[in-house]
Amino acid sequence: MVEILLIVLAALLLLIGLLGCILPIIPGPPISFVGLLVLEATEKVDFSNNFLLLMLLLAAAVTVLDYIIPIWGTKKFGGTRAGVIGSTLGLIIGLIFFPPLGIIIGPFAGAIIGEMIQKDDFHNALKSGIGSFIGFLLGTGIKLIVSSLMIYYFFKEVFA
Repeated sequence: MVEILLIVLAALLLLIGLLGCILPIIPGPPISFVGLLVLEATEKVDFSNNFLLLMLLLAAAVTVLDYIIPIWGTKKFGGTRAGVIGSTLGLIIGLIFFPPLGIIIGPFAGAIIGEMIQKDDFHNALKSGIGSFIGFLLGTGIKLIVSSLMIYYFFKEVFA
């Protein structure tokens, strides 16, 4: 009975981790990693220490990169700190009030608005918005890949 509860808990954590790849408030890959640790606590699964260390490093790396990539994208396209802050606020507002489309449009619009508040140059603000959007997509994509990889190993171990 405890085995089943641990497997269900691990599955829930992996699902929450996958959702966290899209929702900015939830740290997706770290939660997915905790799901693997819970699965490891069962008698059915025995991950190697090297595997768990690799998954931990991947979760940590993509979590850090998720903060760096959108900033890089915004700055690469000529944006400033105001564009980065606007992009983050746009993501949160879009997620809360206009899901699911707000997740895509929010960061883009937020970066443009943030840049327009700081400097009245729509062309540069638009470039910043595009950079923020590309950075957001890259960061989200990388997180989804890592969390999906962890889900793959969950299914491989539980249903093998």
